[in-house]
Amino acid sequence: MSSQKSDVLIIGGGIAGLVAAYECLQLGLSVQVLERDTRENAGGLAKWAFGGMALVGTPLQRRMGIKDTPDIALQDWLSFADFNAGDDWPRRWAEAYVNDSAERVYHWLRDKGCRFLPAVNWVERGQYSPGNSVPRYHIMWGTGSGLVQRFVELLRQHPHAARLSWQFDCKVEELIVSSGRVSGCRSAEQEFHGDHVMVATGGINGNLQMVRDNWYTPWGEPPAEILNGSHPFADGHLHDVVSEMGGNVTHLDKMWNYAAGVPHPQPLFDNHGLSLIPCKSALWLDHSGKRIGPEPLVTGFDTNELCRRVAELEKPHTWQLLNRRIARKELAVSGAQHNPHIRDHRTFRFLKETLLGNDRLVDQLLDESDHFVAAPTLAELVTLMHELDGNSDVQLANLEEAAGGFDKVVERGESQWNDDQLRRIQHARAWRSDRIRTCKPKPILDSGSGPLIAIKLRLITRKSLGGIQTDLQSRVLQASGEPIPGLFAIGEAAGFGGGGASGRRSLEGTFLSGCILTARAAADSLAG
Repeated sequence: MSSQKSDVLIIGGGIAGLVAAYECLQLGLSVQVLERDTRENAGGLAKWAFGGMALVGTPLQRRMGIKDTPDIALQDWLSFADFNAGDDWPRRWAEAYVNDSAERVYHWLRDKGCRFLPAVNWVERGQYSPGNSVPRYHIMWGTGSGLVQRFVELLRQHPHAARLSWQFDCKVEELIVSSGRVSGCRSAEQEFHGDHVMVATGGINGNLQMVRDNWYTPWGEPPAEILNGSHPFADGHLHDVVSEMGGNVTHLDKMWNYAAGVPHPQPLFDNHGLSLIPCKSALWLDHSGKRIGPEPLVTGFDTNELCRRVAELEKPHTWQLLNRRIARKELAVSGAQHNPHIRDHRTFRFLKETLLGNDRLVDQLLDESDHFVAAPTLAELVTLMHELDGNSDVQLANLEEAAGGFDKVVERGESQWNDDQLRRIQHARAWRSDRIRTCKPKPILDSGSGPLIAIKLRLITRKSLGGIQTDLQSRVLQASGEPIPGLFAIGEAAGFGGGGASGRRSLEGTFLSGCILTARAAADSLAG
């Protein structure tokens, strides 16, 4: 078996691995990145990501009149995280995130030539407990794909680029320990040795069996049908390896999944799904067409709660009922692939679609996805829903009651809107960045709003909130709290720091930035 040696071995070439490689080259260290995918697909889940980041106290926030501080952000974070008494390292990482995200992510990325859209969005506002009390969701101009491309370029142009080597199509099977220290790893064909080993292999959410095995117990049994919105190589194998050698792997039942997935029209792997950003103005219905309630489901306030309620329904799928007017203004798909104008820096086209409506995306999804059906009347729409379901579970009377009842409330006028979905829409529209992407309420069945649309949705996996426990230097910890010499975990593999920095719920956008912070912390620890 052949063998190679470097100062630092990085297992995984996603954004955490890329940032760690860059920072280690800055220190003059030799680096070898072991990537399971091909050279063309390097970048991991980040390459497919939309590119949103929760950042605290940035110049962009101040320019928009947003008064945000680490103290405010930490209060929001702790409210959503709901940490347990023993969650010391996750809490420390949360504190580090809110204190350091502006300097060590926002300004650092801008110094590297990265840019953000000139508007801050307001997501995860909170439902039963406070979430983001102010807008702090910054969107990368170029999406996650552009972020990956930038760091690939920085590595290629680095003055110490000769000290970096890549091994593609390389699945690491085990870690090597010698004299009580992790000193390398093995694939099926090769051994790799390094003074320091960093695990950057992502989470567990690309492994649907592992998702089911670690399903959050208070939610009961996992749904019979779950789509995979993660990376297929985020399979948790290295989590198991680290656990078997004494590393503390925690909170794997804490996950960041989404409630609005559809099968990918051009799947790259089994159960490959697209994660929609569900329309706030659409009615969310159960499998029979009844409006889910008594409190309606509305996106943008508590994603974890949406997933809980959908997971507990009788059937594993739901429907959204809307019309073309709503779809062209509000419908979106999370990720780089379906946001080409942001990804490819097409400023005029992006502004045009944002202001005038995204007919391109609506037409694309209606054409490519059989989970989108459209018809001029409810009766015709239900016929198409039956064809998609392969049964007659959806009842026309239920849709008529849901849409008719909602429309009657809308028609009473704004002063008499006694419906929680309408109140949440009003709240969203009060923030100018969200107003341009949220419709002013009108009846769903309004004849001038275009054909009716129904979208069949399922739960879809995305990211792991738990993972390999680390200290603030990203060193892997044993259950005793002592670090394992030579071993680090960064990014999603580390639960974005500490084995679960977000706790039970994320403020959203803490993932790419969490990868950057944990990777930089690991490299910093080598500098000392």
